[in-house]
Amino acid sequence: MIVMRRDLKMRKGKIAAQAGHACVEAVLLALVRDGRLDDIRVSGDDWIELVPTPIAMEDAVFDAATGAIDVPKTAVSPLEAWFRDGVAKICVYVDSEEELLGLHHRAQEAGFVSALVRDAGYTEFHGEPTYTCLALEPLYPEQVDPLTGELPLF
Repeated sequence: MIVMRRDLKMRKGKIAAQAGHACVEAVLLALVRDGRLDDIRVSGDDWIELVPTPIAMEDAVFDAATGAIDVPKTAVSPLEAWFRDGVAKICVYVDSEEELLGLHHRAQEAGFVSALVRDAGYTEFHGEPTYTCLALEPLYPEQVDPLTGELPLF
């Protein structure tokens, strides 16, 4: 989840760069926090993947009628699911620094990684360091919706 400050009226390239900074930082911070940085691999088709963690047998549910084994969503971390399912990103916006910082603090209070980007101000913002956006670590919808569910798409 990327949250941009729309009030800054950044150029498209600046928006892309700031969102990129935030996403990379959020994912790296989550990987380090979870001790999973060494589990990143490049597959044969040049796709980056996170090596799956083994599923505990007590988490699996066996369906005797079909012979299928079902693994509950909670047995797979949101970070692992994000890599497995295609590294989706959603971008929403706020209209002030106050809103951005408030969201950042609420995310941290909830225990989530929130990568807050502060631009140095060299190319925009008249030389003033400026908070431009944040990205949250990969989360399941039911985790992130209480924080960002009401924000409009960017």
